[in-house]
Amino acid sequence: MDRVVLHCDLNSFYASVELLSRPDLRDVPVAVCGDPASRHGIILAKNERAKHFGIVTAETIWQAKKKCPDLVLLPPHHERYHVYSQKVNAIYGQYTDLVEPFSVDESWLDLTGSLHLFGGNARTAADEIRERVKRELGLTISIGVSFNKVFAKLGSDYKKPDATTVISRENWHDIVWPLPVGDLLFVGRAARNVLSQYGVETIGQLAACSPEILENLLGKLGRTLYTYANGLEHEPVRPCLSSEAPKSVGSGSTFRRDLTRRDQVYTALSLLADDVAMRLRRYSLYAGGVQVTLRTPDFQDRSRQRRFASPTHLMRELADGAMELLETFWKPSAPIRMLTVTAIALTDESQSYEQVDLLDAAAPRRARQEKLEAAMDQIRCKYGMGAVRFGAAGPEKEEDPLP
Repeated sequence: MDRVVLHCDLNSFYASVELLSRPDLRDVPVAVCGDPASRHGIILAKNERAKHFGIVTAETIWQAKKKCPDLVLLPPHHERYHVYSQKVNAIYGQYTDLVEPFSVDESWLDLTGSLHLFGGNARTAADEIRERVKRELGLTISIGVSFNKVFAKLGSDYKKPDATTVISRENWHDIVWPLPVGDLLFVGRAARNVLSQYGVETIGQLAACSPEILENLLGKLGRTLYTYANGLEHEPVRPCLSSEAPKSVGSGSTFRRDLTRRDQVYTALSLLADDVAMRLRRYSLYAGGVQVTLRTPDFQDRSRQRRFASPTHLMRELADGAMELLETFWKPSAPIRMLTVTAIALTDESQSYEQVDLLDAAAPRRARQEKLEAAMDQIRCKYGMGAVRFGAAGPEKEEDPLP
């Protein structure tokens, strides 16, 4: 028997919550932004009216105002969004105990074991949830219904706002395969660009690729995407409280062209360390050390690890530690095909406090870095990894440091 998985996505969540207390603005273009007083602030969310003017998330305020001079800008109220997120998930919890939040406005539900309590029809249950959220909270959601989490998420994106889309065993080829490959979960800009170079523009074209070729192009992600595109994903819906802390957290990448320069390598390590650091903070974990693995063009792997003087979950400290470690067994000009950065010797937050040294000149800088990366986490939780990233660093910075 197939599972019944729902992906529920609140429509224009930040803007919709703001409009609950500003009903006078419902019929005008509205955007929520980080700092309305700054022309360099970015758009965090927009309502349907604003979307008609081509306003997109993460563009600057001045760009948005250029498209729509009458755009009304509102500051965010994150505590309010958290409250409404909890209220929505409480409604979901009345249909199943298997509710897995994916972000503040998205959740997966597994109704396989409880669907019979709600009439036995998945679309009917989804529609009932949509109507309840609208009636009780004044918010709208789009819901995807399918037999796995990946397709359910594609379904919630397929038609918006306030809609239910069913992707079944019978229709998934017709719905999923024509979609742009970038619509698939975890296909970011970098992966999309690599696939595009080989003529892979749709999910169907991705599904037709050899898994070995995809792994060669994208590393482990390649095989994962092959599984997703062919409807073979079977990850369970995991309630928050059942999540187990990982024993290590790693991120790797295979490059289109071999890396040979130090600035290229440091940029690559920084991007990987950024991903690792964000995931550490998500689990409230700290790394006691770091491991770096490189692969040469002839597929020879070399790996080293080292411990830190004090645990960290900061991107810059992980990247600097990884670079120092790598330079103990790699020399510039020696080509690198793949790099992996792994946080090791993990401890939870309660075990990772360190005595603050008031004479340490680096302490204020570290505090600023903590605030910066925490702010970036909030943006990415809502809008994905591509919404904001660290700039490339290195003595010989160039326009395309990563081949």
